[in-house]
Amino acid sequence: MIKVGMADLKVCHAPDNLTTIGLGSCIGIALYDPVTKVTGLAHIMLPDSTQIRNNSNIAKFADTGIQKLLEDMIKEGALKSRIRAKIAGGAKMFEISGASNAINVGERNAIACRNKLKQLGIPLISEDCGKNYGRTVELYSENGDFLIKAVGKMPYKI
Repeated sequence: MIKVGMADLKVCHAPDNLTTIGLGSCIGIALYDPVTKVTGLAHIMLPDSTQIRNNSNIAKFADTGIQKLLEDMIKEGALKSRIRAKIAGGAKMFEISGASNAINVGERNAIACRNKLKQLGIPLISEDCGKNYGRTVELYSENGDFLIKAVGKMPYKI
């Protein structure tokens, strides 16, 4: 199991697998090519690199991180037309009375990830986003299963 840190991304081949922990408002985005079993996972923290001055870590943002993950997978032999996506996270971890939806980073992250996948022509086949709890995810290269774990909940696959 290869660990993907916060604002990080990694690519592997079966039989290796990927995991990231601490997805609150962050999004774990899983990309998978079922033929080559080239698999990628990114831990996205923010929706848009153009809104931040210090944006040199491209893995931190949905717009640049997903693009880089796709490029890295293609270098490892994945075919873009076969790649499928799954996402998890994007929770609203804190309820702030009277706050606008603009402060809901989790929802904005999920929307940005969906939009970037659509722009790239990558089908989003499953997601587990929103709600008010954090998640840990495991991505299995052999079959593309995306295991979601949350405190007090039974683990489940999407």
